Amino acid sequence: MEKCIFCRIAEGDIPCAALTESERVISFLDINPVNHGHALVVPKVHVESLTEALSQDLQESVLTVQKVARACVEVTGAEGFNVLQNNGRCSGQEVPHLHFHVIPRWAGDGFSLGWRQGRYKDAEMEDLRRRIAGKLRRV
Repeated sequence: MEKCIFCRIAEGDIPCAALTESERVISFLDINPVNHGHALVVPKVHVESLTEALSQDLQESVLTVQKVARACVEVTGAEGFNVLQNNGRCSGQEVPHLHFHVIPRWAGDGFSLGWRQGRYKDAEMEDLRRRIAGKLRRV
């Protein structure tokens, strides 16, 4: 099976604008940034989604996201930032390898998440809460 682009970057087969790297995680600037300073944080072990990640890879990834966000905001002078992480093509995941986007933000920068909000009908929320909480107790 052919390695994904993030595996190839992590192995040094494809160059990147690296920001920081450890045994488990690499971070680099996105070549198609939403805004300047848009960075990716990628665990080196190939898994497609957050639910498949080993806890130590996930922990180091999140701590790296925090460090990268601080640095990107300070260097770019951003007013804020987004951390985005998509799972599955339907969610917007284009590379099937777990990764986090750190996107510096400014008021009026033109980037929108297109967020929509819905409502639950009658007892739907309580039913869903009960089923999810029950599953969490068994995990």
